[in-house]
Order: sequence, then C-alpha cells, then structure tokens
Amino acid sequence: MSACDIETLLRERLAPLAPTRFELADDSHLHAGHAGAREGGHYRLLLVSAAFAGKNTVARHRMVFDLVGDLKSARIHALGIKAYAPDEV
Repeated sequence: MSACDIETLLRERLAPLAPTRFELADDSHLHAGHAGAREGGHYRLLLVSAAFAGKNTVARHRMVFDLVGDLKSARIHALGIKAYAPDEV
C-alpha cells in the first residue's frame, strides 16, 4: 500500500476527531533493511483537534489508536504521533 493510500485511509479513520490540521510524513525509507520494514511503513503523524482539549498525551494517543490501531498489524509498522489541541499550536 502506498503512502498516499495510507494517508487517505488515516484521514478517513481519524475523521471523527475532526482534525483542523493533519500532516503525515512517510519515514519508511529511513528504515530500509529493518526487520519491520517488510510488514508495513514507518510514519509520523501530526494531528490538531479540539477533541484533544483537556486530555493528556496518553489519552490522546489512545484516541488515535482506537481509530487506527488495527492498521498496525499489516499496513503500519510504526506510527509516531504528535497530537495537540488547537490552543497548543
């Protein structure tokens, strides 16, 4: 699955959070030869959503993984998340 396809899929899955900012970086090329590189890509996600207001980092990550966690088994090997409320950026 291409990075473009992953981005579309993540945007669809994360739509319930109504993000005002969504940035996805594909870092898979930095992990060429890494054992996990065969099972899925390595990505960095920056997400800004009012849904994160008043939540700590762990709660925010759980909110994201509740929506996309099933992708980690085959399409995403690693997902780094930076999740902010609008007043934090």
